[in-house]
Amino acid sequence: MINSKALFTNRISAHLKESVRYLQYIFNGHIAIACTFLIAVGAIYYQQFLANMSPDFPAIWLISLVFAGVSLYNPIQNLLKEADLVFLLPAERKLQGYFNATLMYSFLTQLYLLALVAAMSAPLFRASQSDQNFSFIVFIFVFLKVWHFLTSWWVLRIRDKYYRNAERWTRFILQLLLFYFLMQGQLMVAALLTLALFSLIIFLYSYSHRHALPWDLLIEKDYRRLQAFYRLASLFTDVPQFKSTVKKRRLLVMSLTKMIAFRQNNVYTYLLRITFARAGDYLGIYLRLMLVGGLALYYIQHLTLAMLVTILFLYLTALQLLGLWYHHRTTLWLDLYPAPKQLRERALIVWVEQLLLVQLFFYLVLTLLSGEVFTVIAVGIIGLVFIFGFTRLYIKNKIAPN
Repeated sequence: MINSKALFTNRISAHLKESVRYLQYIFNGHIAIACTFLIAVGAIYYQQFLANMSPDFPAIWLISLVFAGVSLYNPIQNLLKEADLVFLLPAERKLQGYFNATLMYSFLTQLYLLALVAAMSAPLFRASQSDQNFSFIVFIFVFLKVWHFLTSWWVLRIRDKYYRNAERWTRFILQLLLFYFLMQGQLMVAALLTLALFSLIIFLYSYSHRHALPWDLLIEKDYRRLQAFYRLASLFTDVPQFKSTVKKRRLLVMSLTKMIAFRQNNVYTYLLRITFARAGDYLGIYLRLMLVGGLALYYIQHLTLAMLVTILFLYLTALQLLGLWYHHRTTLWLDLYPAPKQLRERALIVWVEQLLLVQLFFYLVLTLLSGEVFTVIAVGIIGLVFIFGFTRLYIKNKIAPN
């Protein structure tokens, strides 16, 4: 006989133990310092923005948009495994307690996001000169979040993706308008929108419960979410459970490799370039860090801060690219390559160096568009010193024992 309480206890214990273990690798000393610095810089610029905010700035629309988006963002973790489709499906009626517990866990893990969004929105709401009670709005925010969370769970029974997308967009628009008119003090309009929203929720509950619980869909969602977490953790440590996906990206691979001469001493150069383009999420992380850093530099006018942000994002990018060295550590074919290990070390150093130089050039262009020539020169010099120091000294010593 299946004990749903014991099943949940075992699953949640294993899940938390694994998550904490990998989070320790992700938020090591370097990343923690970088995150602290980014939060501090963001807080300073947010304060300056609020102090100089134009009266015409659509603060209420922005807060309403964020609140509506967070209300409808409801990832649900049921902690299911592929084998459950065979062993637990026949006992579905006895697992109501298990699913209720996983829903409670999924909602509790999102409370930090609610608190963060509410705390960040409070200064902007006060600056908007609205005469409404923000505490009451936050209460409505949490209340509606609960109902959207339950609705997201109910509509998972509906397999039609187009139907689910349509109802989600409908709820989002109603929720956006509800928050906007509530913050504007137009309570009658907000009440009518609330009535429309809950009418839709009641209809979705009734319609969705005509369908069976989609175990295969729940297992697939849990698997994809877990693999996304493994993908992130794999950038910092070895994750045996991670199943790396490979994407073709033919045009990108062709552009990165067409200039490489077909010679034996270029074997690792070719391998690292196609690995960067096709495997894991190296390309995505590289582009995201480059864009976020560039966006920050575009708005930063302070010389010292611009130099620090440049070093920070180059450092974060270099740390992620260092994972290319370990990506093929379980591939035995590399031991059969008729090429010395020094070529592999050299290929990694050169490739990381080239990628960081491209990133620095992108930063210099954005800095030139928004800053002074002296700032561009200073950012360029500090960036070059960091790049060559990191690749020629740190990376070389880091991979030497491996």
